[in-house]
Amino acid sequence: MVSLDISELMTDFPEYRVALVVATGLKIQAPSPPSLEAAVASAEAKVRDAIGETPLAEIDALIAWRSAYKAFGVKKTSYRSSVERLLKSIQQGRGLPRINSLVDAYNAVSALHHMPVGADDLAKVSGPLAFRIARDDDTFIALGDSDNKQDPPKAGEVVYADGQKLLCRRWNWYQDARSAVSGGTANAALTVQSLGTGALVETVTEDLCAWLTDHCGATTAYAVADADSPSVSLGGD
Repeated sequence: MVSLDISELMTDFPEYRVALVVATGLKIQAPSPPSLEAAVASAEAKVRDAIGETPLAEIDALIAWRSAYKAFGVKKTSYRSSVERLLKSIQQGRGLPRINSLVDAYNAVSALHHMPVGADDLAKVSGPLAFRIARDDDTFIALGDSDNKQDPPKAGEVVYADGQKLLCRRWNWYQDARSAVSGGTANAALTVQSLGTGALVETVTEDLCAWLTDHCGATTAYAVADADSPSVSLGGD
């Protein structure tokens, strides 16, 4: 059973909605196969055409995330939502990063719909999942940090966590190394997040599930947490 709770955020962010997706039986390839590479390239082109040279600060979904970050004390421009970094990379001509078929697929969906999407290896997750306010004993090791240095969150920061550690700092800014997906990941928990702008979370999640099935061989299920149902759960390994 995989559960997710967002109740701590509902007072300050009542429009927050997040889909919890459990993807099982993943077959992850690196590099991605030609069919997925073509789909990602098509997604990049669609995003590039859609946003053109529009300043990122004028895109509704990014405005919402910037406002949310400021609301819990983030003022530095170097801390932006994961989806803003993807759109910036496309707009500046670098395109989406290429990691493996799972990451490449969910990054493409994130960029297409302007919603943050992330994933964690279920074999590396312990206990219930939650988007919540940081606690004094929270631990965080940034993905890619060769020194495995602890970088705990600031007081009042919104974080994503399991029962033992953080999975992501600053809501969806940067992932912890200890739950990252890899080529050996068989089962994963993904999240699709919205602050009330753009497409419905359900629509985007259905698209994500289709990408995961078509390009990663996954079986998927999802549930949406929001103000009416702040805690959801799904069966899974």
